Amino acid sequence: MLAKRIISCLDIKDNRVVKGVKFLGLKDGGDPVEVARLYDQQQADELVFLDITASFENRKTLIGLVERIAENIFMPFTVGGGIGNIDDIRNLLNAGAEKVSLNTQAVKSPILISDAAKRFGSQCVVVAIDAKKTTQPSHARAGWEVFINGGRTPTGLDAVEWARKATKLGAGEILLTSMDFDGTKDGFDIALTKAVTGAVHVPVIASGGAGKLEHFYEVFTEAGADAGLAASIFHYQEYSVRQVKDYLKDKGVSVRL
Repeated sequence: MLAKRIISCLDIKDNRVVKGVKFLGLKDGGDPVEVARLYDQQQADELVFLDITASFENRKTLIGLVERIAENIFMPFTVGGGIGNIDDIRNLLNAGAEKVSLNTQAVKSPILISDAAKRFGSQCVVVAIDAKKTTQPSHARAGWEVFINGGRTPTGLDAVEWARKATKLGAGEILLTSMDFDGTKDGFDIALTKAVTGAVHVPVIASGGAGKLEHFYEVFTEAGADAGLAASIFHYQEYSVRQVKDYLKDKGVSVRL
């Protein structure tokens, strides 16, 4: 069995790490470079950097900040926010990112996924999906709707169907965030994660809701996630990455130590 990954996340606004609850009420989490260096020391498997207001503000990702972080860490580094075209992706990869995370522009122009996969390889292309539970009366079933622009704009897309389409277009990984569970520390959205892992054949990163060590175990064993991403519990030092890994190892889950 492949080792499960523990991923730290930096949500960036105004050059600072921020964290909220359900994408609202953002609080300062520190200097991005210092926080990234800390997670590198704790042996996080990967770091995800999301410039959460770039698309909404119609601007590019903060390349200078990406470069500074890349110079200070040795773990794989994914960057998202404000990516609109192939040149943006090339610039981020040149700045030190190993992968890019596409969200808003992938929805608006899905061909960007396939173009990026052809140009740089599927392993570089992560499609991020911000999903919120909804009821679809026409289908008489519950589902999850995709939101873009940092969770501000509903799209009408079903999250599971969009994940399936994105992988067919060439996405090598799905970063799945539950907007309902984000920042609550009540646990990952098991139902959403399980629905997506069952629909695609690429790794799925579960995000949104981590609050206890048990939550990581649940999302790996019950929902089939390949990685668990967290922000709040690491930013505010409630747990270290190593504590999570040691707990999972003791529970029989394969992790990198």
